Amino acid sequence: MRKIRIFEHISLDGVIEHDGDYTYGAWTTAYRSPEGAAMLLEAYGADFDLLLARTTYDIFSNFWPNAGNFPMANAINAATKFIVTHRPDSLQWGPVEGLSEDVINAIGKLKSTEGPDLIVVGSSTLTSLLLDQGLADEVILITYPVLLGHGKRLLADTIDARELVFVDSKATPTGLLINTYKHTGPLKK
Repeated sequence: MRKIRIFEHISLDGVIEHDGDYTYGAWTTAYRSPEGAAMLLEAYGADFDLLLARTTYDIFSNFWPNAGNFPMANAINAATKFIVTHRPDSLQWGPVEGLSEDVINAIGKLKSTEGPDLIVVGSSTLTSLLLDQGLADEVILITYPVLLGHGKRLLADTIDARELVFVDSKATPTGLLINTYKHTGPLKK
């Protein structure tokens, strides 16, 4: 059985990095380092597949195939991409498989197969759905030493509170914290 592991780049006050119109632009860029990239790739694991929503897939497909020859690009390009989309016929960057009908059931079936862990990056709508449905196993927050005040948040306001159990933490030379948590379900009252 595969694990579903959610990775999110997030500020100290809960704003996630996303490709869109936000005040501070690419606020994560200043904190990137070769050591941090190696630590993040290690956190992904030696072998993984990607589970992405369509918008993130489109953003990734415009960048990663042309990113060059280095470990993170090679791993992401080699991974099978499972994409939640209403337009599976238009998926070009592979290896790829579309998940378009009954997404919850399709993800549950995919999770029950043998294979590498499924890594979710970005895809905040999918992240909320996976946590709400109890399909996510781990949440890995790459926390940046910034306070942004406002912006896109990790979870939709419509999902119930979730409980996480601390597993591990690593720090990069630029001050990022890569915190791993096990998802245990709804927050107990």
